Amino acid sequence: MLIDDLNWRYATKKMDATKVVPEEKIASILEAIRLAPTSSGLQPYEVILVTNLEVRAQIQAAAWNQAQITEGSHLLVFAAWDDYTVERINTMFDLVNDVRGIKNEGWENYRQMLLSTYPQRGSEVNYHHAARQAYIGVGVALVAAAEAKVDATPMEGFDPPAIDKILGLNKRGLRSVVLMPLGYRKEEGDWLVNLKKVRRQTRDFITEVH
Repeated sequence: MLIDDLNWRYATKKMDATKVVPEEKIASILEAIRLAPTSSGLQPYEVILVTNLEVRAQIQAAAWNQAQITEGSHLLVFAAWDDYTVERINTMFDLVNDVRGIKNEGWENYRQMLLSTYPQRGSEVNYHHAARQAYIGVGVALVAAAEAKVDATPMEGFDPPAIDKILGLNKRGLRSVVLMPLGYRKEEGDWLVNLKKVRRQTRDFITEVH
C-alpha cells in the first residue's frame, strides 16, 4: 500500500555503492515524473539523469560532499526553465494541439493570456514559478521510488551556479533546483536508518473547514 511505502522511505544517508538500481525501475521513476502535473501543463523543467561517476564526483564536490551522490547508482538533477519565453509557451501549446488533433478557441485564448502576462513578469519571477513546478516532480519521484523500493534522497544543499556550470545548464536556459541520488540503503553507517519517522500529528497538520 502507498502509506506503507511512504513509511518505509526516509532520506537515506548511506547508500550501498555495490548495488545498482535496475534500469526498468529508473525508467518507471522517470516516467512518473514526466506524467506529473504542472501549472498550465507547461512542464517548465527538465530532469538530467547522471550516471557518469566522474561527473557525479564533480557534483558532489559542489554539494557539501554528500556521499549519496556517488554511492548511489543514479543521480537526478531537477532543472527549471530560467524564464518563460514566447517560444517555450508556444511550443507546449502547439504540442497539445498536435497530440490532440484539435484546435480549441478557449485553449487558444488561454495561450494568448499566458503570452501577454508570463514573459513580461521578469526572468527571476518566472524561474521561481518554474522551480515550484519542478518540486511537484520531486514529490512524485519520491513516491515512485518508494513504491519501487528504491531509496531516494532529495537535496537542496549544493551550489547551484557550480552545478549549472558542470552540466552546462545555462546554455540550455535551465537552472538547477534539486538533486536526488537513487540507490539502495546501506544500514551500516547510516545514523538515520533505525530512527522513527517523525511527523506532526494529523490534528496539528490538517485543518478542516466545514
